Amino acid sequence: MTIIKTLDIPSTPDELTKVDEVAERVAEEMSFSKDEKDDIAISVSEAVNNAIMHGNLANPKKMVHITFIRERDSLIVKVRDEGNGFNPDDLPDPTSPENLLRLKGRGIFIIRQLMDEVTHRKTNEGMEVTLVKKKNAG
Repeated sequence: MTIIKTLDIPSTPDELTKVDEVAERVAEEMSFSKDEKDDIAISVSEAVNNAIMHGNLANPKKMVHITFIRERDSLIVKVRDEGNGFNPDDLPDPTSPENLLRLKGRGIFIIRQLMDEVTHRKTNEGMEVTLVKKKNAG
């Protein structure tokens, strides 16, 4: 396991551009396909946005910590906020008819569709989401 890059950003939405650029660069350096790079960029951006807006409540004094790790042919991205955490199992199903028109509540669903593994854990420092993308053979 090799840490490729770490970022500590204040909880402001304007930091998302920087995170997106780093995610794309890391995916490119690891030779992911175009579709895989898109999946990674979308998922990392969504996870960081959730950390900023929901975890840290857009408080610029609270940080979001992002770590990009290479493990064989997989990219692992850890995103940790400094908030109180949540239970992902308590989130409403965005595919339920009553939720289809809601503007919020799709981020984690989308991340789970695009990444190979997604885990959440509450730490003493905040909520940590781990995203894993494996390179497709071929």
